[in-house]
Amino acid sequence: MSEESEFEPQLLELRRGTVVLACLQLLRTPGYGYGLLEDLARHGFATDANTLYPLLRRLEKQGYLTSEWNTEEARPRKFYVTSVAGAKLAEVLLAEWAQLADAVESLNPTVEPKE
Repeated sequence: MSEESEFEPQLLELRRGTVVLACLQLLRTPGYGYGLLEDLARHGFATDANTLYPLLRRLEKQGYLTSEWNTEEARPRKFYVTSVAGAKLAEVLLAEWAQLADAVESLNPTVEPKE
C-alpha cells in the first residue's frame, strides 16, 4: 500500500470543506457545473461530478447560491452564482481558514507561535 493511498481517507476529509469555499469563491462569476469542475481542478481542487452536483444543490437550498437556466444555447445549462449570503459565508470561512492555518503552523516545533 502506498503512503498516498494509506492516507487518502484523511486527505479527503481535510479537502472536503475546502471545496465549499472554493465553489463560493469561483461562483462569484456565474458558472455551470461542468465548467466549475474544470475550474476547481485547474486550481487544485480535484472533485468529481458525484460530489459537486449534490453540493451545488445543497448550497442553493441553503441560500448560498442562486441559479437560473440558460436555454439560449443548443444544450440548456444551469448557471450558479454566489448569493449575498454565500459571499458572507465565504468571508467567514476565509477568516476561519486563516486562523486554522496559523494554529496548525504554531504546532510546528520549529516555528514560534503568533501572538
